[in-house]
Amino acid sequence: MPRFSVIVPVYKVQAYLHACLESVLEQSFTDFELIVVDDASPDACGALIDERAARDTRMKAVHLKENVGLGPARNAGMERASGDYLIFLDSDDTLTPHSLHAISDRIKETDEPDVLIYDYARTFWSGEAVRNQFASLLKEEGPAPFRLSERPGLLRLLMVAWNKAYRRDFIEREGFTFPPGLYEDTPWTAPVLMKAGSIATLDRVCVHYLQRRRGSILRTTTRRHFEIFDQYERVFAFLDEHPELSAAWRPVLFRKMVDHLSAVFSKRDRLPRGSRAEFLRKARTHYRRYRVPGARPRARVRARVRHGLVRLGTHRTYRTLWTALRVRSRAKRYAARARHRAKGAVLQLHYRIQLRLPLRADRAVFSSYWGRGYGCNPGALEAAVREHAPHIRTAWIADPAHHHTLPTATRRLRPGTAAYWSALARSKYLVNNVDFDRRLIKRPGQIMIQTQHGTPLKLMGLDLQDRPAAARGMDFAALLRNADKWDYVLSANRHSTLVWERVYPASYTTLEYGYPRNDIYQRASSADVARIRESLGIPPGAVAILYAPTHRDYRHTQLRSLDLERMLHNLGPRFVVLTRAHHSYGAPLAPSSGRLIDVSDHPDVESLCLASDALVTDYSSLMFDYANLDRPVVLHATDWEAYEAARGTYFDVREFPPGAVARSEDELTDIFESGRWREARSAQLRHAFRDRFCPYDDGHAAERIVRHVVLGETTPRPAVVPLSERHPAPAPRALDALSGSDPSGLPLSSARLLQRTPPTPGS
Repeated sequence: MPRFSVIVPVYKVQAYLHACLESVLEQSFTDFELIVVDDASPDACGALIDERAARDTRMKAVHLKENVGLGPARNAGMERASGDYLIFLDSDDTLTPHSLHAISDRIKETDEPDVLIYDYARTFWSGEAVRNQFASLLKEEGPAPFRLSERPGLLRLLMVAWNKAYRRDFIEREGFTFPPGLYEDTPWTAPVLMKAGSIATLDRVCVHYLQRRRGSILRTTTRRHFEIFDQYERVFAFLDEHPELSAAWRPVLFRKMVDHLSAVFSKRDRLPRGSRAEFLRKARTHYRRYRVPGARPRARVRARVRHGLVRLGTHRTYRTLWTALRVRSRAKRYAARARHRAKGAVLQLHYRIQLRLPLRADRAVFSSYWGRGYGCNPGALEAAVREHAPHIRTAWIADPAHHHTLPTATRRLRPGTAAYWSALARSKYLVNNVDFDRRLIKRPGQIMIQTQHGTPLKLMGLDLQDRPAAARGMDFAALLRNADKWDYVLSANRHSTLVWERVYPASYTTLEYGYPRNDIYQRASSADVARIRESLGIPPGAVAILYAPTHRDYRHTQLRSLDLERMLHNLGPRFVVLTRAHHSYGAPLAPSSGRLIDVSDHPDVESLCLASDALVTDYSSLMFDYANLDRPVVLHATDWEAYEAARGTYFDVREFPPGAVARSEDELTDIFESGRWREARSAQLRHAFRDRFCPYDDGHAAERIVRHVVLGETTPRPAVVPLSERHPAPAPRALDALSGSDPSGLPLSSARLLQRTPPTPGS
């Protein structure tokens, strides 16, 4: 019995069929059967199916004698299915790489639910991919599995069968089948979700939903759109047969029906000429037949008007009021846009005037991460400017919510204000780790420093041109125009230098001096480490693990591949985990509780690194910075293939890691339980990693940059301290207490062999 039965009904899709079938047959997960149902397709689909089935025994070809439609064709596939779970895929859509693996893993994690719902992205003929707008409903937080009553918002998702995996014995026990006609997914999806005893979600794009320019039946002008009424009759008939469900779900489905009918009616290319009034009259009949007293539409004006007009059922009234509503909405938008443009025009006039005034050689403007606050390389550089070039007056651009993070000696600038544009126009030095406002005009004499914000493991810049999902509509011409404004680009190592100069080709000078944000790792004292640990609530003597996974281009929310509470339970009371979600995700990885401390909102990741005894990450550039501390790093690489397929990388970090590599939660736990995380082999890997990626991070990177760029010194000063002579911030004393180890985290025998130079007093 295979794990999955993937059912693909086929009709007139010969141009798309190959991609669809290969997306299934080339999955890394292989325990499935592929049932392809030829719905008497008049083109070459039947022959294509037979040719592919002859080469792969996992594929079963079913040929129907006459065209029965999508729903009955799926039923024919279900009759021949033997898998634990049923998965439906339309023949012009495709599965994303490794999606069956992800679906299988999530099913195991959630105790074999009746239904697993996963995400999709619309893919257009232009190559653009747009993720489902309700992707946030698929978040994996909270208990799982659950019933629909616990997360009723899932009914807001598109009513389709192909974004779910269904436990076959549940479908067979309940006797679910697809009806004939268009909109056949509606009387399937709602009843299945309502009857399911257990549901789970997978926050991952598993299906690419092709938006064809021509040929989709739902975008064809035909009277078949009237079949939607039959489908909703089936939905309410199901509720009549199951009174225990009717009270809770009848109002919800009534509202959904009205929204759906109104949507079909409002599409100008759906209903044939002369049939619109008839459609609306029939919609009024359904409204009155299935209306639930007190079932109000959503609060939006547009939704209320739609419901009111369907209830009235008069085509002329509908057209008049809907036109009035559109005129009102457009008038409001135009007025708001006019006010915004007027304000912008005044500010741009002010900026143009400022550009004609003399440049201020004693002014420098800094910003980081699109105005989120003080930190990263620009923050360390700003502090170094105040220390080594005190004649320069510094200002920082940040949203007001982050102004509390700025030093008192630094002027605060709010984006979009007159003061902001004045500073951009007249300051000699402009420093950022991303891009400034695209309207910035770099004038002669200004010096722009692009600090970057990490050593690149994932593809960057022009290398994303063939990765549209990761690039997400990036304007590469604008990217190059911005790069042309840079005078200096910072680099921490030769790898970064080679990447930056290739993916951001421009005439800037690369300063391979190290990253300023890493200076603190060589400057902090044991007292600093103790103070930070106390402020975070780390118990004395505890071993603190910093868990900081990176962003996934193929996910809307943070990947939660670790059960942190379970891991802590297995590791015992000596361990504490600091969890830090990537800044692009709003929600924390896990709520703080006992020995699990959420530090996602902490403004300074460098302090978190200093406070921790070890780092656990996946593919985050934080590993390159953390290696400067010469403390253990463990990689948790569970989805490398998916990450590589979605984003792309410059090298396989599993082959050249900074420490031990775990490919599952159990293996990660074992690495810490067994002590492998701090053994000699892990130290050897870390030292090789440091040699390659940390040659210049000696605590003086910011000073070298200020001396070169601001003070005009041509010889890099101070000279780079060799790795063997560096003394990074002392590791937390928790490691001292671990049997058979010294503060470096190595067994004593290995520590002696390495003959590390002891820290100088006060370091």
